[in-house]
Amino acid sequence: MDLSGRVAVVTGAGRGLGLAYATALVEAGAAVVVNDADEAAAHAAAEQLGAKAVAEPGAVGPADVADRLVARAVAEFGGLDVLVTNAGVLRDRMVWKMSDEEFDTVVDVHLRGTFTCVRAAVRHMREHGGGRIVVVGSPAGQRGNIGQTNYSAAKAGIVAMARTWAMECARADITVNAVIPVAATAMTATIPAFAPHVEAWQRDGTPLPDWLRAGEGFGDPADAAGLVVFLASAASDGITGQAIGIGGDKLSLWAHPEEIAMSYRDGGWSADAIAGVWATTLGRNPQSVGVPMPEAPA
Repeated sequence: MDLSGRVAVVTGAGRGLGLAYATALVEAGAAVVVNDADEAAAHAAAEQLGAKAVAEPGAVGPADVADRLVARAVAEFGGLDVLVTNAGVLRDRMVWKMSDEEFDTVVDVHLRGTFTCVRAAVRHMREHGGGRIVVVGSPAGQRGNIGQTNYSAAKAGIVAMARTWAMECARADITVNAVIPVAATAMTATIPAFAPHVEAWQRDGTPLPDWLRAGEGFGDPADAAGLVVFLASAASDGITGQAIGIGGDKLSLWAHPEEIAMSYRDGGWSADAIAGVWATTLGRNPQSVGVPMPEAPA
């Protein structure tokens, strides 16, 4: 994959998955604007990446931060071809304990931050021949997750926006896809089944076991970076509106929500009529919820 001459912005790139994405893009030849809310982390990451990277710190969400990221890409490298919206935070709590501030903070960074950054990027790309938008979702957004009302809602919204933007931006030659990564990061290291293996990988470089890499599709951040490079490259021409999972040894395509069972009744449906047929029609196809919790083999 040769991305020479292409310019990318990666939000939340000071560490973890964002840094892995930025690293892979630079290694493929792209120039990268490294964004992170942590100013020191953004500058350290850009220095690590070398001459093809510059830091532009700032917490995403406000429109002026998004505009500044696009302007920096244009000023430093002459344009913007790829946007990766990775920035995120967690404020996990059960719904009855979650505060307004905890809800708003997560939604503002993930959902609004993705919206404002994509809007700014698309405005530039529409005038300069197209581009690639890669937004970052989560299994929690696809299936829900206990304690993550705010995060699940924001991540589900991001994928919904990607489907909408794929249609809106098609004529401008802008592709929009969602990456659904599963990797060893600060956000996943606390999962009990993962924790000891993540700790051993971080502390000693011990490889993650096969049951995690293949069975759970769980790897290190670098395992998820190849998909971002692919979606930024010419090899992905024509791929848009997709939610693509990656992690460890696993690559997957997530289905869009769709009707899976239907019933019809002349004159419509009363509550009694629904109750009368539910068990033998739609009720035969109940949908599961939640991200299945992994269990280490005995």
